[in-house]
Amino acid sequence: MIRLTSVFVAATLALSGSAVAKPPLREVKEIYDPLYWALVAFEISEVCDSIEPRKFKGVADGWGLVRKARKLGYTDDEIKAFIKSDEEKERMRQRGDAYLKHKGASLDDPKSVCALGRAEIERNSAIGVYLRAK
Repeated sequence: MIRLTSVFVAATLALSGSAVAKPPLREVKEIYDPLYWALVAFEISEVCDSIEPRKFKGVADGWGLVRKARKLGYTDDEIKAFIKSDEEKERMRQRGDAYLKHKGASLDDPKSVCALGRAEIERNSAIGVYLRAK
């Protein structure tokens, strides 16, 4: 009887979705992409003296992402681990470098980064909304 009960409980959990593992936060586009866009914007503002980050927007949106992750079932410990992960930081860095290269910019060439930043601001893109010209 105990074995049958265990099977029933396991099946019930599987059907309810509770037994299904959550994907890593890097795979949750509604969390990962906005975080990536803000980080690319911050990097542009660090390299380009004529562009500054919209810090309050970044902070407000960051807290919004934390709330969204919690609603998706991620714990504060899982969120902190993701944010502090050196592996995730490196993954973001590589993705950002690839984006810059794709757009014809390089961190070694601040003028190219500034041109990209101005273009992102002008387009009011997902990255541009986190930037403002000085």
